Amino acid sequence: MRIVALEEHFLVPPLVHAHFDASSNPGYSPESDIVLGDLDVGRLAAMDEHGITQQVISASMPGADLLDGGAGIRFAEETNNRLGVAVRRHPNRFGGFAHLPMREPDAAADELERAVSDLGFRGAMVNGLTDGRFLDDERFTPVLARAVALDVPIYIHPNLPPKAVYDCYYDGLPGRAGPLLASGIFGWHSETAIHVLRLALAGTFEKFPGLTVIVGHMGEMLPFMLGRADDVLLSRGANPISHTIVDNVYITTSGVFHLSPFLNALTAFGADRIMFSVDYPYSANAPARKFLDALPLSPADRIKIAHGNADRILKLDASTKFDAHAQTAM
Repeated sequence: MRIVALEEHFLVPPLVHAHFDASSNPGYSPESDIVLGDLDVGRLAAMDEHGITQQVISASMPGADLLDGGAGIRFAEETNNRLGVAVRRHPNRFGGFAHLPMREPDAAADELERAVSDLGFRGAMVNGLTDGRFLDDERFTPVLARAVALDVPIYIHPNLPPKAVYDCYYDGLPGRAGPLLASGIFGWHSETAIHVLRLALAGTFEKFPGLTVIVGHMGEMLPFMLGRADDVLLSRGANPISHTIVDNVYITTSGVFHLSPFLNALTAFGADRIMFSVDYPYSANAPARKFLDALPLSPADRIKIAHGNADRILKLDASTKFDAHAQTAM
């Protein structure tokens, strides 16, 4: 079975280390530099071992959204160019999401268009807030408008919270508990849910008809809370938002390989809106693949989640065949 994974990460280690303390990413380790920087033999071998046909790859944080002006623009361009080389080398195995200099929205829109038109990328990944602002802010109109014009999705990925939020919610815990609570345990996911809820409540999807958003981690808590959100809004005479979100948002399984949240997501969003992802290398291919194979799904729904929805939304060539051994040997 063809399997597409689309929250799969990389970075350019020399570029990142020239600008940032990479350890600010809670998932970082010195060993991760090697894995994240590999866009060739090692990554392909890891995919082949567990039958992953294609990765749609995106830049791990920290990145261009933290850099001002020309520095952010150059960082994004170099990152995308590096990924573009790998996509051209292995077009049947890799796709790309553009990395954008979000502090410069006009330049970010232009970089999105360049990445899609010249590099063949399938959309963009935006890492959470930019300068404490969500995508419903008017500042980001150029990026959203360009995504709609290009007919490509924006994947909203979690990021570290602003310092004031971190200090209030997560500081004062022992050891690494604070950073972990702020990120993969809970904080990342709740903030991304708020991001999508803001887009719906602000009317962003009505302002930009055709805007498609993707979020990972089994819907970033949204499947569990949509019913409650509708109840609260209806009780106060406001319109429910679950239909707006389900009609405009796709979710992936990245990093969440447990049946209960999957069934919740399936009930809330349906099989047509769920796509397989691993969150490689922060999550491993083996448990992700085992999870996919064990899901209680009809054959048709398993195909949708494994590749059909991604092929449709990202306009991937589902007919592509490849010789895993030949590709890995390149």
